[in-house]
Amino acid sequence: MDHTVVHFEIPADNPERAVRFYQELFGWNIQKWASEGGPEYWLVSTVPMDQKGQPQRPGVNGGLMRRQNPGHVPVNYISVENVDEYAKKAKRLGAEEVVPKMPVQGMGWFVWLKDTEGNVFGIWQTDEKAA
Repeated sequence: MDHTVVHFEIPADNPERAVRFYQELFGWNIQKWASEGGPEYWLVSTVPMDQKGQPQRPGVNGGLMRRQNPGHVPVNYISVENVDEYAKKAKRLGAEEVVPKMPVQGMGWFVWLKDTEGNVFGIWQTDEKAA
């Protein structure tokens, strides 16, 4: 498995304004995602996707959401085989866990970590059985 960036998230104080900005600047397709009980979220397509939501050509798609707190920064997600194993490995190497393992229903699992330089990143495990 390639451990590559597979998703990004952009926090915004005014998501509607940010959506207009990125659509007009780059021509990105941005659609509000209807999530049950979760935060407001917009899916950002920088490249076309197939029916499973995977990029049809090289590129990374992402999301845009309302900023959750003043320190909420953009986050890149890196694909791993197992978020539990990689979270342990990252912590052993000096990372700090910022957000514990959480599911994205029907899609997978993620953990947010802070690296040794203070940068926040996510690790992502695809798992359609995540609940």
